[in-house]
Amino acid sequence: MTSARFPRSARVRAKPDFDRIFQHGRRVALPVLALHWQSSQDAPRLGLAVSRKVDPHAVGRNRIKRVLRDTFRHLRAELAAGDYVVVARSPAARADSAELAAALRGLLQRCGALAPAALPLSPATGTMPAASPSVPTPDSGRG
Repeated sequence: MTSARFPRSARVRAKPDFDRIFQHGRRVALPVLALHWQSSQDAPRLGLAVSRKVDPHAVGRNRIKRVLRDTFRHLRAELAAGDYVVVARSPAARADSAELAAALRGLLQRCGALAPAALPLSPATGTMPAASPSVPTPDSGRG
């Protein structure tokens, strides 16, 4: 089992790194979050950008960052190598923790860094339900 820690080496911290990812990386977005990423040979790293425009209160910005870091930390072993920068948007301030985590997971799947979650298997063998026998209606005998 891999460690679930989130060490400094797993963070995008330097301004030149952020600039490189924003300029040369690719981008996918949702109303809540935008994800900029650039593949590399190194282990996955996360950078966060949560401005005062998203939430003027530090407590709110820190909550968003804490949820995103925790979600990334749990997914890190499954991610493709590269640098990922998540930019929070204004609706993120009103989103609860589960919505933020789901948004990040969805963006990582859309960019191809994370395999899609397996769908539950259906117990039915066919693709359509069996047809029910037709019941004659009172009008069906008249012509």
